[in-house]
Amino acid sequence: MTLRMAYAWSRLLAAAVCGVALVDRLFWGLNSQTVAGQNYFAYLTIESNIAYAILGAVAGIIALRTLEDPRWLTTARAMVLSWTITAGLAYGLILWQAGARGIPIWVPWSDIVLHFVLPAWAVFAWVLGPGRRAVTWRIVPYVLMYPSLWGVFTIWRGGVVGWYPYYFLDPRQVSGPLERGATCALALVIFALVASGLVVLSRLHQTVAAARVDPAGIRAQGDLVAETKGIRD
Repeated sequence: MTLRMAYAWSRLLAAAVCGVALVDRLFWGLNSQTVAGQNYFAYLTIESNIAYAILGAVAGIIALRTLEDPRWLTTARAMVLSWTITAGLAYGLILWQAGARGIPIWVPWSDIVLHFVLPAWAVFAWVLGPGRRAVTWRIVPYVLMYPSLWGVFTIWRGGVVGWYPYYFLDPRQVSGPLERGATCALALVIFALVASGLVVLSRLHQTVAAARVDPAGIRAQGDLVAETKGIRD
């Protein structure tokens, strides 16, 4: 079995694990007899992980058939990973704040998988996985579109149904519009930083891979640049 094929099967396995965790999280929410269970699809984490599972299955099939991912797949993966990783960071922050305030929170295994295990694996696979192209910086504003639209819709919906998936969106749990706006802006900054990190990692990976394939060519290119600079000086 080649490294590319093993990587393809790992994508399919991650997608399957994500799907199982999503189903478990749904039933856990419904059995908890809380409003949160009835608003399962309102969570950004759930929506982004549904996209992660679907895209992971597609990416696994493509990796089984081709040696290199198409550009659109790399772009889509970068966007979805930005959402799931940021959602995991936000969830960790919420748990930390709850612990600091002495608020007990029961975390099912599915939440641990969706918020921590899968994002950690995604970063590992993003850095070391074969056959992935470099990502352009243009994905950063696209990454911000989804959480921005989701936030606007969620705030509007919360005012209608009287429920919000996250406390910082609830006007009853923040000091006012200024705090809510500042928290939302901070969340978008984190989304942008995560997306930027994925872009940087993808470009470093491509540079290292190119150097391994053609180290002489990389050196020659560097010499040519230095020569050109010397002539201009």
